[in-house]
Amino acid sequence: MQNRRTFIKKLGAGSLGVFVLSTPMQAFAKSELIQLTILHTNDFHSHIDPFPKDAPRNAGEGGMAKRAALIQKIRNEQKNVLVFDAGDIFQGTPYFNYFKGELELKLMTEMGYDAATIGNHDLDNGLEGLDSELKNAGFPFINSNYNFPGTILAGKIIPFKIFRKQGIKIGVYGLGIELEGLVSRQNYGKIKYNDPLETALRMEKFLKEEKKANLIVCLSHLGYVYKEKKISDLNIAAETYHTDLIIGGHTHTFLKKPDSVTNKSGQTVLVNQVGFGGLILGRIDYFFEKDGKKFIYRSHASGSYK
Repeated sequence: MQNRRTFIKKLGAGSLGVFVLSTPMQAFAKSELIQLTILHTNDFHSHIDPFPKDAPRNAGEGGMAKRAALIQKIRNEQKNVLVFDAGDIFQGTPYFNYFKGELELKLMTEMGYDAATIGNHDLDNGLEGLDSELKNAGFPFINSNYNFPGTILAGKIIPFKIFRKQGIKIGVYGLGIELEGLVSRQNYGKIKYNDPLETALRMEKFLKEEKKANLIVCLSHLGYVYKEKKISDLNIAAETYHTDLIIGGHTHTFLKKPDSVTNKSGQTVLVNQVGFGGLILGRIDYFFEKDGKKFIYRSHASGSYK
């Protein structure tokens, strides 16, 4: 395994390898429209390198170098870009066992990630393990339904963030899965889990009415959908009023295109998830009139790096 400083420097230098890229959507809007491009990943699970050439599935695919090159290419083409992750950044390859999450977060910072939410595996080294690596993240972790008072993470995980792009305000909140029965008690300690739907309703109302967000995004690690009665992204989409986009994780669901769900206001909510292992970079393009009113959306997955 390479020295971590050498490895980070090498990946950040711009010589990032060759990949096949699906043709990015060219802006069809007139000059008076503002385009916002949201890129996203989930359940990366420490896959720094491409999958091995002899892997039974996805052989030679993925890898952070190819993802970095794709993100940079899109940034070169688009003015307003945000990059999000829906959790489970950690755990899955020896890189995590060796670097404890340092390498993952430093490389995501180099790529210019804007925010991430917490997945259950991000607590695999306990609260102290996550806390010790937060200094390597040049972006915030957002979670709205976990309470952290009395823990080492108190004040270090934020409940929401407002991003501004060319006059457009994007409000982002985060939802995490119930930890009891999924994560060892000693790993999540005194984190208090709050009902995700109640939290979503409160956060979207706050972001819409008080923060005047033009677009509301939920970074979710709840899971796409379940056969049993369990809260999921599809539930949140159908039972909320103002959330426009749910970027999901946890269930490793590969969606060929974002799902469209009608919410309580009769509006369309997009729900997307792009599998696991960094194999796909999700992309959603929104177009706004200059007054901030959402005009139209288009969406597609932007490259599987095969």
